[in-house]
Amino acid sequence: MPENVLPLEVGRRLGSGPSRRLRREGKVPATVYGLESDPVSVAVEYGALRGALSTEAGTNAVLHLQILGEDHLALVKEMQRHPLRRDVIHVDFLKVDPNVEVHVNVPIRLEGRAAAVEEMNGIVDQDVFELAVSAIPGSIPNNLTVDISSLTVGSSITVSDLTFPEGVECLEEASTTVVSGIITRSALMDAEAAQSADGEAPTGEEGDQGATQAG
Repeated sequence: MPENVLPLEVGRRLGSGPSRRLRREGKVPATVYGLESDPVSVAVEYGALRGALSTEAGTNAVLHLQILGEDHLALVKEMQRHPLRRDVIHVDFLKVDPNVEVHVNVPIRLEGRAAAVEEMNGIVDQDVFELAVSAIPGSIPNNLTVDISSLTVGSSITVSDLTFPEGVECLEEASTTVVSGIITRSALMDAEAAQSADGEAPTGEEGDQGATQAG
């Protein structure tokens, strides 16, 4: 795994005023804690943070925090964003042990084509978009792939149907539905209309026969 190094500045002043000044300088206020150590208030360059989290691992990227010349393995525990601009305004880094499992949420990626669902004008309905898993930091997957090629209308894929990478344990209930094949209301109405039309007798045949019997 390539090292994802993120230099941090210590000694930042606390409070909303100093934090705003940091952001104007292109830096993000942050806190580092974990492994029974006292929390440390730091600052990180916004560009460096964005680059570190722009890999396929996203916010689950294993980071090497550089603090006063020391290397600390860490994950992003929480990232606060501005409610309107959506830029990052604060980050909590959690120091981790490379040999101890951590709990993280991993995104789900669907692959394949649900042909049977498409043929009935149905849709693939994804119920959950990430799953909570347990793994050591070096084994955290970038995503969990779910093959939907066998999905049909009325069927679903649950956690129990998935295969997880070695060393990764899912923390969700086995019965949790991940994705389902469903038919839309409009497609259902079209099918009912077609079935009703197929059940009608050809025009004139039944009417003619009835008139003969009446006569």
